[in-house]
Amino acid sequence: MNCGRGLRQAALLIALLAAGWVGLRRFETANLYHPAREFAVIPQTFGLPHEEVALRAEDGVALHGWFLPAARGPLAGQGLVLLYCHGNAGNVSTRVSKAALFHRLGLSVLLFDYRGYGKSAGSPSEQGTYLDAEAAWRYINETKRFPPDKIVIYGESLGNGIALETALSHPPKALILDSAFTSIVDMGREVFPWLPVRLMVTMHYDNLAKIPRIRCPVLVMHSREDRVVPFRMGQALFAAAPQPKEFLEMTGSHGEGYLETGAAYPKTVLAFLRRRAAPGK
Repeated sequence: MNCGRGLRQAALLIALLAAGWVGLRRFETANLYHPAREFAVIPQTFGLPHEEVALRAEDGVALHGWFLPAARGPLAGQGLVLLYCHGNAGNVSTRVSKAALFHRLGLSVLLFDYRGYGKSAGSPSEQGTYLDAEAAWRYINETKRFPPDKIVIYGESLGNGIALETALSHPPKALILDSAFTSIVDMGREVFPWLPVRLMVTMHYDNLAKIPRIRCPVLVMHSREDRVVPFRMGQALFAAAPQPKEFLEMTGSHGEGYLETGAAYPKTVLAFLRRRAAPGK
């Protein structure tokens, strides 16, 4: 009887641990990803011609995106395309206004949604988002025929981790990191300083460990007023990045810094790409 009671207690403990693990994973995912299915606007809202894009990740997940072909602008003659890796909330529709900014510079832009966002199937995960960006790279490189030396990878917030991973696998002409964090562990310690975050997380997006291996020009942009991702994380990433590299100190909040910084934002991007992404650079 004691043996039977011990087995029942052990089974209960295992069940509780399993439930706790499932709950922890749900907690991690819920805090990291905030996808939206509904679209707020479409590119035509901003007068942007676009193509609907259907992608398929290596594991078979169907993805959706928009391709905005370059029109007029100071960089139009260079034939550059921007691979846009967006942040953890919303979907491609909430990035159209920022994409329009890059488009006005004369860049083609590929906006794509990670799995679980917008019209993309599946559920997000760290490895899944890497596969999604890989599919986006293949579309630009193989379908649209942009060579690597014409591709600029851009990341914002969570998308910086995805942009960095893609740039390591496929060195582009340039990499732009906007409001980037050093790692999910570091961010977790900021939000939950009393928890053993390193022992709890399974998704890492360890940007600080990866950025020294980048083999292209890097522009890091961050605001001291960012209350989501501390300014010091942007500084740490810039310090760890190899040359050539540039830094823009933005103003404003985490999500609106590109607006609140004003004309300095597009001017810095334009000057960076003219200096670093011009032919022969």
